[in-house]
Amino acid sequence: MKYPIKICSALLLFMLGATGCFKDLDTLPLDEKIETASNVYKDPAAYRQVLAKIYAGLAVSGQQGPAGESDISDIDEGFGQYLRGFWYHQELTTDEAVIGWNDQTIKDFHAQTWTTGDAFTYAFYSRIFVQISVANEFIRETTDAKLDSRGVDAALKTEIHRYRAEARYLRALSYWHALDVFRNPPFADENSVVGQTPKQATASELFNYIESELKAIEPELADARTNQYGRADKGAAWMLLAKLYLNAEVYIGQAKYNECLTYCEKILAAGYQLDPTYQNLFLSDNHTSNEIIFPVTFDGIHTRTWGGMTFIIRAGIVGSMNPVASGVASGWGGTRATKEFIAKFPTDLTGVKVDFNAGLTVKHPPLYVPGSYNNFDGSDENCFRIADTSAFTPHEKLYEGHVYFTSPNTEIQFTTVPAAAGSGPPRLGDNGADGVLETNGAKIVVPEAGLHFIKANLNTKVYSIVKRNWSIYGSATGNIDIPLQWDADRKMLVATISDLQIGTFRFRANQDDAINYGDTGRDGLLETGGTEIEIDQSGSYKIYLDIDRPDYTYQVNLTSFDHRGLFYTNGQTLDIDDLTLATQGYAVQKFKNVTSTGQAGSDTDFPDTDFPMFRLADVYLMASEAILRGAGGGDKVKAAQYFNAVRTRAYIGTAGNYAPNDLTLDVILDERARELYWECHRRTDLVRFGQLTDGSYKWNWKGGVKEGASVPSYRNIFHIPTQDIGVNPGLEQNPGY
Repeated sequence: MKYPIKICSALLLFMLGATGCFKDLDTLPLDEKIETASNVYKDPAAYRQVLAKIYAGLAVSGQQGPAGESDISDIDEGFGQYLRGFWYHQELTTDEAVIGWNDQTIKDFHAQTWTTGDAFTYAFYSRIFVQISVANEFIRETTDAKLDSRGVDAALKTEIHRYRAEARYLRALSYWHALDVFRNPPFADENSVVGQTPKQATASELFNYIESELKAIEPELADARTNQYGRADKGAAWMLLAKLYLNAEVYIGQAKYNECLTYCEKILAAGYQLDPTYQNLFLSDNHTSNEIIFPVTFDGIHTRTWGGMTFIIRAGIVGSMNPVASGVASGWGGTRATKEFIAKFPTDLTGVKVDFNAGLTVKHPPLYVPGSYNNFDGSDENCFRIADTSAFTPHEKLYEGHVYFTSPNTEIQFTTVPAAAGSGPPRLGDNGADGVLETNGAKIVVPEAGLHFIKANLNTKVYSIVKRNWSIYGSATGNIDIPLQWDADRKMLVATISDLQIGTFRFRANQDDAINYGDTGRDGLLETGGTEIEIDQSGSYKIYLDIDRPDYTYQVNLTSFDHRGLFYTNGQTLDIDDLTLATQGYAVQKFKNVTSTGQAGSDTDFPDTDFPMFRLADVYLMASEAILRGAGGGDKVKAAQYFNAVRTRAYIGTAGNYAPNDLTLDVILDERARELYWECHRRTDLVRFGQLTDGSYKWNWKGGVKEGASVPSYRNIFHIPTQDIGVNPGLEQNPGY
């Protein structure tokens, strides 16, 4: 394997400076002129420095940030940064992200039309194996024999043993990326002859190697949650094993879901905790979270790069988004999400609240209803009114409306003129309590408290007062009437419902479908016998019904909703007709360079935000999926328990939880998208579920077609770059390319 490495000696790759990977272990850089291992390791601190270089390889692209002295020549440093390359392959190939730039072949990723000479794939492939090469050299130089020959004392030797285990972990991580993305890459370890062309590994060989390495180093790693932040520990090793086993059926054709569950439950027992606030996981102080198992660390002073979190945050600022809100000076106008992905976050139905008051005297002249409740003050703004039902002037003196009486035996009168008691024209009453109005008639007594529907015809002088109890009823309520209560402050009916289900409902009075209202046209205006109102997301809702005017309106507000939908929609279209237009497609506002208290990061160009490569929520979802695929006896109750731990955080309550029998693999796949989007899991997930390339699931511009199209299945993995095949004739191209 030949790589265009600018630095001749691998040891010179270990020049660190203050990379920020070990934020409290920064040391002075080694002398750039030193090129031999024997000289480098004269300084005991060099071992820690070299290890830090391996960690830094995930975050930076060279010896001088954001650019300069790149580890790889002839490749743009931004494009060639590890995390950026990983993100391109894992996200741009899926429904979660498109990019509008015309940089070389970048659009080929989303269209799934890349070729074997793709520059971006070559950059990521090269970065993976530079990372592996650096780790190999460190592992080669830290054997007991080498340490003894240098006179390393026992205490330092013990410390270096742990460093060595961490280097082996980082190497296993990169080999897992190589297995997942390229499947049959070349292979070399510390025992390989330096300078000799490496042989190609089969997927099974590489799978077995990664598995054996992780199990071998487990005893030597720090216990879970005890190592310095940003460094690998047992929890990180268990996580990588769980990921390996979850995808084993894809990699080697053998299901290993029981093994996946075993390591997931090791992590779940290790004391990690879901962060109470989802957004905090993606802010510049996310290093304080107890949820993150293994991060790629960044800070604006020491890890300056045009890749990494700089790219993820700044490329995602598009259209009219304010970059300052994301903690950076400017955006790059590049990445957005497809409408198919956005659709995985159902929106609540909200009726339109109409203000009647402005046009009341024109469209609906009122009939005032003063009474004992307000000392018969017809001028009082709190005086009840019912409205003329005529749509146009001249009005026909046909009035109706709802009035709420707080006390029984309330006395009322009617008047067309707002006047104080004892003034204005004579008022209408009912001398015989016979339903007929007379001028200066007796006060009308309403015997019951509650909401009453009042009708009055001033032409015939006939009126009626009927008590009405309003409710909502339909499949969304389980075909049970849920009553609405009078809100005196809002002067409308309100219901708070904790478990409204997917389905439909209508408003009805007195549990009588002869008095029912729906919303034909879904415009927030109710009509007698109108179309039932659709609820497309279960959860907690607050429903308002405004019926004190003839034009009944309502609102349906989702009070318990999925808080993970962090999208910017202002000025953005949902559909994408033109990939180059940054205003098409909703923007993702998930990652920001601000703290959880709203403070800006240390630099407005280069974020402090760490990338959560592995975190606890993923473990819960992996465990749930493994169980549904047969692990642990297929205990759906336990699967739902794990699954709902994530949903409860997302909904800030249990409104979004699933019953065990409602949990399916497709539900879990969608949940993984909602929970883990833009965290470099999506391509792997879609491959595992058979949906990356086939036509069962299409999204905007999949296959290079606006409506989406299937692509050949060989694109479930990438090619071996022709640049490497050209210098290593022993490599065979992946089938289909």
